[in-house]
Amino acid sequence: MDGNGRWATSRMLPRVAGHIKGVDAVRRMVEACVRRGVEFLTIFAFSSENWRRPAEEVSLLMSLFVTSLEREVAKLHANGIRFRVVGDISRFDQKLQQMIAHAERKTASNERLTLTICANYGGRWDIMQAINKMAELNPGKIDFSESDLAPHLSLAYAPEPDLFIRTGGEQRISNFLLWQLAYTELYFTETHWPDFDAPALDAAIASYRQRERRFGRTSDQLVAK
Repeated sequence: MDGNGRWATSRMLPRVAGHIKGVDAVRRMVEACVRRGVEFLTIFAFSSENWRRPAEEVSLLMSLFVTSLEREVAKLHANGIRFRVVGDISRFDQKLQQMIAHAERKTASNERLTLTICANYGGRWDIMQAINKMAELNPGKIDFSESDLAPHLSLAYAPEPDLFIRTGGEQRISNFLLWQLAYTELYFTETHWPDFDAPALDAAIASYRQRERRFGRTSDQLVAK
């Protein structure tokens, strides 16, 4: 969800105004995904590198996270949406950790859409914590496979993404789901996140539908299949 700050700056507004509008965009996107039958939506809300931002902005982002949980969790539950947070949340204050745990418990049985928020998350961190868990459960073993590692990744409960969307004009993954994006289709747009809406999502999906997903096979093999 890139471009909140630049969206605000271009309008002579403080950066926090862009983050507030960004929350509205999340709400729109959840609604749009539900209407389109999307089953998993994963949002990169706060990276492990975002702690490097000005302390005031980080504090405002944490406050916005708390406010969003207070306002949105009941609505998510009422609409059958499962809520998950992945990342190293131990750095968050105790109140926020408790609110996350409560939201996850409350919505755990919902199946209409799984909304995952990646917070204090990094793809490298995800791989390393999975390696550590795998090694701890298999003392003395040194020969591991991908299938040994996969269950310990943060998003082991979800399929690997079909489509990655980055807003704001940057064309890089920025340490997001490094393992899971191996065969994901990438889509980049100049649109800043606060302006990203249902038609913009449809444009991304339309681009995805034009791709040929071979997973190592040839086009002829796909036709034959």
